[in-house]
Amino acid sequence: MVLDELAKQLDAKFSSGRLASVAEAKHKGKTLLLIKPTTYMNLSGKAVNYWMQEEKISLLNLLVVTDDLALPFGTIRLRAKGNDGGHNGLKNIAEVLNSNQYARARFGIGNDFLKGKQVDYVLSDWTDEETRILPERINQTCELIKSFAAIGINFTMSNFNNK
Repeated sequence: MVLDELAKQLDAKFSSGRLASVAEAKHKGKTLLLIKPTTYMNLSGKAVNYWMQEEKISLLNLLVVTDDLALPFGTIRLRAKGNDGGHNGLKNIAEVLNSNQYARARFGIGNDFLKGKQVDYVLSDWTDEETRILPERINQTCELIKSFAAIGINFTMSNFNNK
């Protein structure tokens, strides 16, 4: 949802590519390659690695946007590196890239689910309250991504992590 909104804001269109839906966008003189892996989530590293190699993208310029059960709904956290926090997509990306030294923006979706119902929760519809808040939080994440591309990780973390 975040990348769809970002593409809309930057007037980019997704098309089918190898292992992912891909869009190229421009922001403040920078080219952003947006990919939405079409692999299973726990094989996301395949798509990330392919497009990094194909487009000669440095690990320093990679920003992975992911949902996060450990964060309350709508909380956004940017980190320059780190562990996977139990997220299978991040785990696979780190394994395939042989590094966890890449930036990640985590979008909190909360963890209000019964034991064993995690998949149902992640794939369920938003509540009415979440639906009301969601557009603003998605837009905030888009601004974070644009800031990362324009001014880098450190200033972006300072500007966004406490909002």
